[in-house]
Amino acid sequence: MFDSMFDSMYDQLATVHPLLPALVGNAVLLLSAIVAYLITKRVLLFVVRSFAKRSQTQWDDALVKQNVFGRLAQIVPALVIQQGIHLVPDWPETAELVLQNVISAYMIIMITLTLTAILAAANQIYEARPESRNRPIKGFVQLGQLAIIVVGLILVIAALIDKSPVILLSGLGAITAVLLIVFKDTLLSLAASIQLTGQGLIRVGDWIEVPQYGADGDVIDVALYSITVQNWDKTISTIPTYQLVSGSFKNWRGMSQAGGRRIKRSLDIDLNSIRFLTDAETQRFADFELLKDYIPAKEAELESYNAALDNPGDANVNLRRLTNIGTLRAYIRSYLKHHPKIHKDMTLIVRQLQPGPTGLPIEIYCFSNDINWLNYEGIQSDIFDHICALVPEFGLRIYQQPAGADLAYLQLQGETKI
Repeated sequence: MFDSMFDSMYDQLATVHPLLPALVGNAVLLLSAIVAYLITKRVLLFVVRSFAKRSQTQWDDALVKQNVFGRLAQIVPALVIQQGIHLVPDWPETAELVLQNVISAYMIIMITLTLTAILAAANQIYEARPESRNRPIKGFVQLGQLAIIVVGLILVIAALIDKSPVILLSGLGAITAVLLIVFKDTLLSLAASIQLTGQGLIRVGDWIEVPQYGADGDVIDVALYSITVQNWDKTISTIPTYQLVSGSFKNWRGMSQAGGRRIKRSLDIDLNSIRFLTDAETQRFADFELLKDYIPAKEAELESYNAALDNPGDANVNLRRLTNIGTLRAYIRSYLKHHPKIHKDMTLIVRQLQPGPTGLPIEIYCFSNDINWLNYEGIQSDIFDHICALVPEFGLRIYQQPAGADLAYLQLQGETKI
């Protein structure tokens, strides 16, 4: 019916000019494709918006954001041209075949893009869920998109040359080595992504350090090819996924989950200031609230030890006595145990390290119960502010290399000559 109607119209136009039927036919076909695209796009958008108003799900929003319906609408004009091209007169058979192949390839491309957009929308919806921080799927989504693109590319080539895709697939074996070289990074990244996400080695929000890439900050994206880190100075570092598996990195997630952040810092005590306590000093320290249990217990221990000596003689060198450095360690340990910002269920040690050219290091090893970086630095600073100011109370000095001001001070005190 339509063919006879168009033939009658074309015959009338041919009487005016021989080329007029072809021009009118092509123009009508092109105009029909444009109108069909605009109507389809408007209808799809209207339906989606109407559904979105009544729906409480996120699927419709994600599909619209990824332009899924816009890509579907672009298939309609191709269908109109594919079905209507035979109604246009004076199209050579070869040219019509080429156009049909190009249209088929175009529709395959749009279907491929639609499927990749649907996967992207699925990942967007998943990332809105809390469990996505522990098990990101972006790498697997990108792998699926890559597989769809590869299949789509094979189908496009098959459509353009008007051959079965099986013929192309049969030739893949001959270029497997080339493909392995081309997709080497992709294959390495795939294996690394599966290992990192499958074992939970890295998640969005983790604080990681990768010194060889200058990365030190929070993970903001875990993709197939790369891990994106926002450093503390707000710069962005991109790290190849497979490099995290082949190399090494530090993940601070354990610290966050444990609820305690380590304080590990030492003070260098001048060896010349270390000595035994006098009786007056021992009595004074016994009045310290943080030493009221230590001093009597230590005196009882030393008295018991000294009483057990067979022949101590008159020299005090044979006797065990309280020292200012030991009493300082006991004070610091008691101070940390009573500190409200120190984690009571984690390791707490106040120890001596190997003496060296800078004196005797007294190391504090404990954990704060606040892992926030700003609060942690404040806690650590407050503790060492107090200890540094308290050291002279025990007749001790903190060692520092003498500078010009130190020498001038000593000269004024008459302790040295320059």
